[in-house]
Amino acid sequence: MTARSREEERTGFQEGRPFGGAYDLQTDFVMAYGIGESMPERVRRWKEAGYVVHLMTGVSWGNYVDYLDGRFDGRSHWDEAQTDKNGERIIHGTSAHIPYMIPTLSYADFLVESIRPAVDAGVEAIHLEEPEIWVEDGYSEAFKREWRIYYGEEWQPPHGSVDAQYRASKLKSFLYTRCLDRICSALKEYSLVRYGRPLRFFVPTHSLINYTQWRIVSPESRLLELPSVDGYIAQVWTGTSRTANVYEGRRAERTFETAFLEYGIMQELTRGTGRRMWFLHDPIEDDPKRTWTDYRTNYVKTLIASLLHPGVSHYEVAPWPRRIFEGRYAGDDGVKTGIPGDYATILLTLMHALGNMADQPLSDGSGGNGGEVGGGARAGVLLADSAMFQRMRIGKETAGFLLKYDGTNEGGIAEKNATATELLDFSDFYGLTLPLVKHGLPVRPVQLDNVRRFPGYLDDYRLLVLSYEFMKPEHPDLHATLAQWVREGGTLLYVGDDRDPYHRVREWWNAGRRKYENPREHLFECLGLSGDSPEGLTRVGDGAVLFLREAPSRLAGSRDGAERLRRSAAELLAFAGGEWEPNNAFRLQRGPYVIVSVMEESVHDRPVRLEGRYVNLLDRALPIVREFEVRPGEQGLLYDLDAEDAGGGEIVAASSRIERFEANADGISFTAKGPLELAAVARIRCPFRPASASVPEGDRASEPVPFEWDEETGTLLLRYEHRPDGVRIRVSAS
Repeated sequence: MTARSREEERTGFQEGRPFGGAYDLQTDFVMAYGIGESMPERVRRWKEAGYVVHLMTGVSWGNYVDYLDGRFDGRSHWDEAQTDKNGERIIHGTSAHIPYMIPTLSYADFLVESIRPAVDAGVEAIHLEEPEIWVEDGYSEAFKREWRIYYGEEWQPPHGSVDAQYRASKLKSFLYTRCLDRICSALKEYSLVRYGRPLRFFVPTHSLINYTQWRIVSPESRLLELPSVDGYIAQVWTGTSRTANVYEGRRAERTFETAFLEYGIMQELTRGTGRRMWFLHDPIEDDPKRTWTDYRTNYVKTLIASLLHPGVSHYEVAPWPRRIFEGRYAGDDGVKTGIPGDYATILLTLMHALGNMADQPLSDGSGGNGGEVGGGARAGVLLADSAMFQRMRIGKETAGFLLKYDGTNEGGIAEKNATATELLDFSDFYGLTLPLVKHGLPVRPVQLDNVRRFPGYLDDYRLLVLSYEFMKPEHPDLHATLAQWVREGGTLLYVGDDRDPYHRVREWWNAGRRKYENPREHLFECLGLSGDSPEGLTRVGDGAVLFLREAPSRLAGSRDGAERLRRSAAELLAFAGGEWEPNNAFRLQRGPYVIVSVMEESVHDRPVRLEGRYVNLLDRALPIVREFEVRPGEQGLLYDLDAEDAGGGEIVAASSRIERFEANADGISFTAKGPLELAAVARIRCPFRPASASVPEGDRASEPVPFEWDEETGTLLLRYEHRPDGVRIRVSAS
């Protein structure tokens, strides 16, 4: 761990309250949440505390009554609230005054004026959170007007046909793309004209996987086409990743595997673009009914899943730290209590370790593959924004159980409505991914829409899995690029039975001079294959295509289905000269940090055993361990004291921000900062046997600091508590 400038913005958090010592996480930046009268004062106080200050606010919802009631421009805007087919407004939370909004041009202009004071207050960046329109929306007068403008035809009820639903969803994606571009461009210009100061914009957004699963439409990869957007926050956390899915016929929470896939698709939004991505973690979540043990277990699963994607090394370490460090949730005995002390200390240690992940050299921990998690076979499963466009089963009623699913209200869906359960499972996607991930193949979801945006986007992959049974290619030129990739040695596994009703929507494959029953037929034509090709493997140039005529969702429903997918993937990887040895674990080393996850429901149930000299970062005491075991269903995060890069920092690990570190022949001293009254620890490198450790008190006697010396590793463990201006610790050599 080394000192760094806050200007690097490696770690941050969001908080709606003013600065408070109890949740002073000492990250690089803070996102002051929400606009309104209190915002300038909150920004000022966070700046005075030393943070780089951003602003975050909701773009699809907020306390915008002045706009809705007409006080902004003299016209009521309640007709812009998202509305379902029964005429009910779709609201955020429980307040009828905070509906989700249709982003009209006037609404975008209102947000420009509302956010402008944040620019005046001097924030360095603005985050427009969660541009979302629910699948069940599409019935407000504002949406009907937008339909007529966009399509040049009369509005159609989205539940009336697959075509109407698909077109409604495409419009929803366009509307928030337009809204964000208008807001970001206008305020960037304002900042430069008024203050001569550049202003950055970021979009905190759920993953494409989660939005599709929860039945929400958002711009996702379309934002890559907006120069006014500088990056994203990947809002992946326990609440999204614990949504149950089906593997080998069993529905269950699979937090680690789901998070691994979610962070993977989010990494694709910035890969090769130069834009910034922060990965979010949440030590709690939005459901207050769970226990501290539950929160902790699942937080670790998402944390480790994110670290297995080394293309990103910036993190939002927590949303709402006040609810973490001042909130009360159930213990194992059911009694509500504040955060357990050991969990608080571990969280702080991990949050500061995250600031050191940038630019760490990669290996798999065994010297074998230069950082490829789980082995050298690079495989991807293609996923498109259009997966969000066909999340309604026309003619099959969900009885309202999926009107607005947000991860906290599953409440008997499985027992009450089969269609709702089928939609929420999203088995078309998980049937193509979980069988491979569970057997140790590090599958990355690959953004299909990016194939036409970035030359060479697919060059790193040997195997791609594709199906058009739950999404559609929005542009025909995608297929020319895919076909070229195959001819140059790529292998494509296409899975589908051509039965998806959304093949009939009015789109390019059935609207031109040459019409196709479905987009697969056009893809196969580009590959030089017949549209009615039989199942099996066919060589195409230097590559190959394997056609599996099966609905992807069926592969999730049984062990035989999962094995069928695995056999097909293995056959193609062997054709491409790749190797895949099924395993139950992922392991990656980022500099001195060893990251391990061992999965259940896998090829075997053996643990991963490590031998060496490590510090266990998931243990409050930061103990030195020489033998370490990670069992199925568990994760590990260790600091390798013998790694080549381990000697570069004086601080091995600490639950504080360390400043003014000084070392000389007489001893070591440093300042540690963090939330008040929380127990903190630091393990530091110490080249001498310490005689004492203390907090100097000026002319008064020094206050002793408990410490433990490990002579073999030359490290020292210190225990202390944070203080308002930081605690200065001195370790004396004699």
